[in-house]
Amino acid sequence: MLSHLRTAMLAGIAMIGVTATASAQQKTFYVAGYGGSFEQTMRKEIIPAFEKKHGVKVEYVAGNSTDTLAKLQAQKANQQIDVAIVDDGPMYQAIQLGFCAPIQGLPAADIYDAAKYKDNKAIGIGLVGTGLMYNTKVFQEKGWAAPTSWNDLKDPKFKKLLVIPPINNTYGLHTLLMFARMNGGGEKNIEPGFKVMKEQVNPNVLVYEPSPGKMTELFQSNQAVLAVWGTGRVFSFAVTGFPVDFVYPKEGTVTLLASACPVAKASVSPMAHDFIAMMVEPRLQEIFAKEYGYGPVNKKAQVDPAVARMAPVGERASKLLVADWDTINEQRDTWTKRWNREVER
Repeated sequence: MLSHLRTAMLAGIAMIGVTATASAQQKTFYVAGYGGSFEQTMRKEIIPAFEKKHGVKVEYVAGNSTDTLAKLQAQKANQQIDVAIVDDGPMYQAIQLGFCAPIQGLPAADIYDAAKYKDNKAIGIGLVGTGLMYNTKVFQEKGWAAPTSWNDLKDPKFKKLLVIPPINNTYGLHTLLMFARMNGGGEKNIEPGFKVMKEQVNPNVLVYEPSPGKMTELFQSNQAVLAVWGTGRVFSFAVTGFPVDFVYPKEGTVTLLASACPVAKASVSPMAHDFIAMMVEPRLQEIFAKEYGYGPVNKKAQVDPAVARMAPVGERASKLLVADWDTINEQRDTWTKRWNREVER
């Protein structure tokens, strides 16, 4: 009897030890990325499978790209984030500042060259185009033709009906860049862009809004009927049933490469590489296209053209304009201060 009791006690102690060990191994894995519909897709399609596979708890920290870059800068002495998901412009900055480690184990042959970064320190997870979103129902009711040009943002009939994200958001920066390019300037001469924004576009702007949630609210309340936004955001809004459509302006659509990198630490978690690999697998790329309107970066992803009706795929992808981020990032702080002083007052 005593021997049975002793055996049961030893088994119980052993089980406690196993449980304690398992508990100790239950770590928190931090991912910083976009909020809104993108976060919802991540929580539904990637995070549960990743948590189950690795026995970790994923803490998702939502924010726009400049928010995430600021967090990386604030934590540079002791990085908490494991994977950062940001736009291509801030990603170039993150790489330059040493915040990204080389990615291991990706199927390089399956990834389009347009999605690759130098030294493999980041990878594109989806192609997005920056263009125009408009309320199709309101335009039809008012007898307005669908917008076709960046210059439509200057039309006086849109006074206080236009929303543009601020310059610390890639969509706002692309707007400034396009008006510079269309008026004799560009990345190396941004002056024409500021002139058009201040004198001709700004009078129409209701608000410079960075939040995806606020952007959709402004449209749902009919306070805004025209905006600058990305294909993915517009697609996600449209699939809710709200009457919006995306326009590729005739002067060109700037590409935004949603990107991810493993954050450089004393010991980069192997799980960071696996998390990124999951995001570029064909199945997840197909989900991103279907639920978020991304143009796939994996050659093996099969996307129904009807599903990707707004996404930069095929001919649309081949015509996307590419920003000179090396030049932009040298001047971005200066441009931001000037924008806040002269445009967004």
